[in-house]
Amino acid sequence: MTGGHQTLALLLFSGFVAVTLGITTWVSRKRHGSAEEFYAGGRLFSPMENGFAVAGDYLSAASFLGVTGLIALYGYDGLLYSVGFLVAWLVVLFLVAELVRNCGRFTMADVVAARMSERPVRIAAGTSSVTVSVLYLVAQMVGAGSLVALLLGRTSGVAQAWTVIGVGALMVIYVSLGGMRATTWIQIVKAVLMLSGTIALTVLVLVRFHGDFDRLLTTAAERSGHGDAFLAPGLKYGGNWTERLDFISLGVALVLGTAGLPHILSRFYTVPTARAARRSTVWSIGLIGSFYLMTIVLGFGATAIVGPEALRASNAAGNTAMPLLALDLGGGVGSTGGTVLFAVVAAVAFATILAVVAGITLASSASVAHDLYASLRRAHGTARSEVAVARFAAVGIGVVAIALGLLARDLNVAFLVGLAFAVAASANLPALLYSLFWRGFTTRGAVWAVYGGLIPALGLVLLSPVVSGSPASLFPGVDFQYFPLQNPGIVSIPLGFLAGWLGTVTSEEVADETKYAETEVRSLTGAGAV
Repeated sequence: MTGGHQTLALLLFSGFVAVTLGITTWVSRKRHGSAEEFYAGGRLFSPMENGFAVAGDYLSAASFLGVTGLIALYGYDGLLYSVGFLVAWLVVLFLVAELVRNCGRFTMADVVAARMSERPVRIAAGTSSVTVSVLYLVAQMVGAGSLVALLLGRTSGVAQAWTVIGVGALMVIYVSLGGMRATTWIQIVKAVLMLSGTIALTVLVLVRFHGDFDRLLTTAAERSGHGDAFLAPGLKYGGNWTERLDFISLGVALVLGTAGLPHILSRFYTVPTARAARRSTVWSIGLIGSFYLMTIVLGFGATAIVGPEALRASNAAGNTAMPLLALDLGGGVGSTGGTVLFAVVAAVAFATILAVVAGITLASSASVAHDLYASLRRAHGTARSEVAVARFAAVGIGVVAIALGLLARDLNVAFLVGLAFAVAASANLPALLYSLFWRGFTTRGAVWAVYGGLIPALGLVLLSPVVSGSPASLFPGVDFQYFPLQNPGIVSIPLGFLAGWLGTVTSEEVADETKYAETEVRSLTGAGAV
């Protein structure tokens, strides 16, 4: 890329970093050091503000970079991600949002442990939440590395490594200094920037084809090299029974996984009431749905305008489709319009990564401090000690995410997020739903549900083509692939629910009817909610 691209994009990115650091500094001066302030921002956000923040938290690098790239490379099959990510919010709206807000304080474990023996349940739920968060963070780090390689015209590991380290350092600063309030405002600013940029690009693509969407699809099919097959199911997932099962597995994971994501669940604690949680979910569905509708135009537009050869040459996984499309729409390499559009999209993508990693890091550090630390001490420490541990945890989680991000830098970011969704749906969702809706659920059932989904999900990923046995795997030189599917959801999600049921029916513990009645009343009415 030309020096103009680099300079302008870096200036815009630096401007965003300066603004967000300013927000963080301002908030850090006003904070009172309480756990409620650090974890939930004082529960002072309106439904609209939280809706934008949820959209900012959810629309990650996987959405902005990965989904567009998958649609551009695989056509119809790439749409599965858009559909799955959006439909998942109906599960959140109808089954989770209000109930979680009424039953918990800061984390998912608050809900599950409400009528159980707290220590084993919190340790299990905290372990699962941190695992899901780290997997999600890896995807953002990969996105950061891909983007800087394109921006600076360098594909060296050194350039990507320094970018990932820089993103990790910033996310630790955001979380440790500003807590949830600063993170929320960063999410809101980022959501407005990303939606504005996406709308502008969508309009430019439609103008290029004179508003004729049919012509856009036809041109994309012709340039893809696959003809009409590009617009039909099966290009990526229809070759054989294994790929078809992978398609189903991914779809199930995407639809069910959102309701188990720790950083999404924690957002419902930032509003004052359950009604506000529901209304913020409606806001987020509108914003997220609009965005994914636009990714359809942008994905097919990238194929029709840029071409699959150029997309694969830049990044084999398609992660740079959006910036390359912006460059072409603005007039191409060397043009002022192309430079400006490319720089804006690159800066928004950087902003997306920074905002999302801040939200995920906050949720995972909250799980470490509020669930694991408090449980291992066998008693809840003071609010100040918990917050201090959360700040230290943010550093440790950042280091782990950076290391794994460098290892997985050649994988598609949307695909990596699909794995995180599968683990969330396998481990967190069974325990959460059983706790809310099953009167006879016990402590053993809760612990077994978490580990019974978490361990198989991670184990199947390690034995899958993602890790070994194929040229595109993490370790292409070795082969310990025994599980044929890339996404484990179709196996691990039922195992999580089965383990929760089995643990409960084999437990000698008798479920506390009184506590269940209290939980039921609280979840449905909000009586006694924090």
